[in-house]
Amino acid sequence: MKALVLEQFVDLAKDPSPLHLRDLPVPMPAAGEILVRIVACGVCHTEIDEIEGRASPELPVIPGHQVVGLVEKNGPGADRFNLGDRVGIAWIFSACGECSFCSAGQENLCSKFRGTGMHANGGYAEFMT
Repeated sequence: MKALVLEQFVDLAKDPSPLHLRDLPVPMPAAGEILVRIVACGVCHTEIDEIEGRASPELPVIPGHQVVGLVEKNGPGADRFNLGDRVGIAWIFSACGECSFCSAGQENLCSKFRGTGMHANGGYAEFMT
């Protein structure tokens, strides 16, 4: 699949093309995950913070967290969506779901928070899980 990958932090004033087009394997959905064929992905200021190093992405990473796509494949135990269903993928990739922050609807403050396109590959690609 084609994907835009952030491999290092850059100053956008000096390097206006920080993402690199790469051919990568299509990811396989793990247990409880789905494979999504990306239809569209928005651009957010968060990507600028990631590119310039103000946020702390795990490099290399495929940015993008405002994703719309179609379910291509279900991983084991992922039966909530049918093949072809339209889905949206937002900023919060995962959190523990049990701490006081998660219980209060503040998953972004969870110590186990993982951001889409920051800690897990995002939507600047043809597919994502």
